[in-house]
Formats: sequence, structure tokens, C-alpha cells
Amino acid sequence: MKHSVFTGSSSETIDAHPGARRISFAEAFRFWVKLGFISFGGPAGQIAIMHRELVERRRWVSEERFLHALNYCMLLPGPEAQQLAIYIGWLLHRIPGGIVAGAFFVLPSIFILLALSYIYAAYGNVAAVAGVLTGFKPVVVAIVVEAVLKVGKRALSRRAHFMIAPLAFVGIYFLHVPFPLLVMAAGLAGLALSRFWPQGLSNQEKGKTVSVIAVETPPPAHTQPSRMRALRTLAVGITLWVLPFITLIAWSGWGGLHAQEYRFFTQAALVTFGGAYAVLTYVTQAAVGNYGWLSQQQAVDGLALAETTPGPLIMVLQFVGFMAAWNHPQGMSPALSGVIGAFVTTYATFLPSFLFIFLGAPYIESLRGNRHLTGALSGITAAVVGVVLNLALVFGAAVIWPRGWAGGTQWFAVVLSLAAFIALYRFKVDVLWVVIGGGLIGMARTFLYQ
Repeated sequence: MKHSVFTGSSSETIDAHPGARRISFAEAFRFWVKLGFISFGGPAGQIAIMHRELVERRRWVSEERFLHALNYCMLLPGPEAQQLAIYIGWLLHRIPGGIVAGAFFVLPSIFILLALSYIYAAYGNVAAVAGVLTGFKPVVVAIVVEAVLKVGKRALSRRAHFMIAPLAFVGIYFLHVPFPLLVMAAGLAGLALSRFWPQGLSNQEKGKTVSVIAVETPPPAHTQPSRMRALRTLAVGITLWVLPFITLIAWSGWGGLHAQEYRFFTQAALVTFGGAYAVLTYVTQAAVGNYGWLSQQQAVDGLALAETTPGPLIMVLQFVGFMAAWNHPQGMSPALSGVIGAFVTTYATFLPSFLFIFLGAPYIESLRGNRHLTGALSGITAAVVGVVLNLALVFGAAVIWPRGWAGGTQWFAVVLSLAAFIALYRFKVDVLWVVIGGGLIGMARTFLYQ
């Protein structure tokens, strides 16, 4: 589960309501297109960019309204930065604004990652590509380890959290419990603790804010609950999901790979609490272990490639969908199958985010501050720490001991992982530059030892 750790500086701002300065749709459109190309740095970096541009520089929304939207998005599964863009676009220009904001947040990364995925699949054995990936992989291990520490620092604020996190790790690492079941169990545990031990899952720890609940201004009229509008939105959302699914079944059958991907990644989109690292554990567990769509090493490579593109890190699922279809073309060319798999995966992954905002915002906003809901969410957050730790160990073993313990240790990977971790955690170097640096070092090493 995602908790807001963003605190922008206070400033005198306008609010997004009918009396505010009118922002034209064309002006907003240009900004959302630009944002899609500069949204590096993961959720924290992307949220900071939006705050600087929308609150401080352009003054399109107030500080209170921005935090109001952000904290709502933190309650939802899926990429919170993209959902925040959808929310603000919807706030400014209703549903058309939300569609434009959410779509252009991911469109550049869709095509950039698609090109990188093709190069990887078609030319992965070329020395330069192989060398770059050799440098990327240890950096990915460092990024995931840093994520464990960052998530743990925010999430483990009470004794109850220190019980839930290790239990989640044992469940997924040793017992191979599916991720959705862990989410449900952790949420129920947090709910029970909020009822019978309310001080154990409080939002405050010695005056330190763990989860931000902003004081918001009155919401715009179109954000108010409306049963008819909700039914129309739900009907459109279901139609947009069903029509492609029927098309895929008619084309390749219920058991066809692309129809399987559509079902699986829809399910993944509904349980992506904890961000990309947590859901990647679930996806890897299923795609590598249950379906046999790709190898553990290819999943690691995909995360490395996704780190180099703008947009949400959950775009790594597009790579998984591409490689699954490339490896199992089912009578098509690998390239065509891979491209269809990539688009099917991306569509299924991001469609729910639009529906969550357009349908759920007016209703879920009213639940914020509810003690029992907060308890359930904090329980899930604690479980995510154990899940991400599992991901760090699985990916680390795949990179440092690619041929198993008996195959020897890759000391280059160990040293580069440590260096990347120090750069990220101690010196706060931007993740993009660390990833690019790792790739250049890996390529240089490959050419030196040819």
C-alpha cells in the first residue's frame, strides 16, 4: 500500500473550482504531453515534478487540492503518480482532461520500452547489448534493496508492523503464498488490530507523520457522488474491457496466449498494492513459475530496461507481456506476437486506473480518515515490506549467482551493486544516471574483455 511522504512548501495558490483562473484544454494538453517525456525518478520524482509545475510554477491547483488528490490516489492499487495525473486532469477538465493526462503520462514510455524490448529480444546476444545489460542488472539489485529500506522506514512504525512484515516474507519466499492472498490477509490483520488494538496501528509515531491527510477545500461539483454518472462510468469501463477480450477470444481462443495475458494482467492490475516492486514479485511468480512465459533472468532484464524509460516503473509489465508473446508466437512472427502482447498487457494494466478515478473518487474520498480503513491499509503496507525483500533476494541471487551457488560468484555484479547502492542511498544520485552509468560500465567491460 502506498503512503504519502510528499510535503511541498506552502505557497499562495489558486484552487481548481469554477471561480479559479480558467486553464484552457489546449494549455493543459501541452503540459500532459511534456510530462510524459520528463517523468523520470519513480513515483516520488514524478509527484515532485507535478507539484513543482502544477502548484508552484503554473498555479493551476492549490496545495490543499493537490494533497487531497494525492492522498486519495495512495489508497488505490496501481501507479499512484499516473492516477494523480488522471485525477488532476479530471479536476481541471472533467473526464476528457483525465483521459489526456493519464494517457500521455504513459504513451512515451510505451513506445520507448517497446523499441528497447525488440532490440533486447532480437539482438540480445550482440556484445554491446549484452554488455549494457550486464551493467544494468546489478544496478537493479541496488535499486530494489534501496526500495526495501525506504518502504520499511515509512511502513514499519509500530510493533504490529514488525510482526506482519516478516510473516509476509516467510509466506511468499518460503511458502510461495500468492500475492493477492497476502494482501487480503494483511488487510484483515490490520483491520482486526484497528478494532482490538487501535494504538498499535496509529498514523502517528512520536509526532512524526506517517500518512498525510490534507485539509482540503470544497470539491468541485463534478467530483460529488452521482448514482447515474457512476452507473454510466461503470458501463463504459466494463464495455472497454469486454470488447477487446471478446476480440482476442474470437481470434485465438480462450486458451490463446494473448487472451491469457489479458486475463492475467487485468487480475494483476487489481492487486498492485505496494507499487511496481511488489506487483513484479506476483507477476514473476506466475509468469516464470506457473505459466513458463519467460525466464527469471529475462524478468530481471526487463526491470533494468524499464528503469531507463520515463513513466511509471510498472511499465516493466509491458516487457513481460512482450517477451511472453515473443517466446510463444503461436504461428505468428515473434515480432508481431510480441507487439500484440505488449499492447494487450499495457491496456489491461492501465485501464483500471482510469476507472478507479472516474468511478471511485467521489465515494472513496469520504472514507479517508476512517480508523478501520487506515488500520487495514497500514497492515497491507507492512506486508509489502516483506514482499519487496523477497524480490530483492530473488533478483540478487539471479544476478550474483546466475548459474546457482555452485557456479561461482559474479564479483563484478557484487561490486557494481554496492557502488550503485551507495550512490543511490548515500549520495542521492538520480536513479536514471545510476542506471545509465551501470550500462556504460557494463558495455566497457564487455569490450575490454573480448
